[in-house]
Amino acid sequence: MKQIFATAVLTVALTSGAVTAYADGDPAAGEKVFKSNCARCHTIDEGGKNKVGPNLFGVFGATAGHRVASYEKRHSKAMKESGVVWDEKTLNEFLENPKKFIPKNRMGFPGVKDDDQREDLIAFLKSAK
Repeated sequence: MKQIFATAVLTVALTSGAVTAYADGDPAAGEKVFKSNCARCHTIDEGGKNKVGPNLFGVFGATAGHRVASYEKRHSKAMKESGVVWDEKTLNEFLENPKKFIPKNRMGFPGVKDDDQREDLIAFLKSAK
């Protein structure tokens, strides 16, 4: 019984640490990652225009494929039907490999493979509320 409890405590501790790690990212470094990887297709300014991809302002807490009314018709069926709610964990998984996380979505970007860059990018996206 003690071993099961210890395993549960360790699991919670490790999971909590992983979630907190996204908050430890550097938004200024994340802005650079955004500019070099995302800005060709996305904006992040409040009221900003959609480009090839939707404006990402206020993405946290939104449901994939339904946040930007002016872009909703352009989202893939896979994105709209995914049921994904964007938070640190889902963005991390999506940004690492968009096609793996939501198969058949239209985003042609291969992903941000570097863990630190994703952490910084998520911190930047989170700062743009």
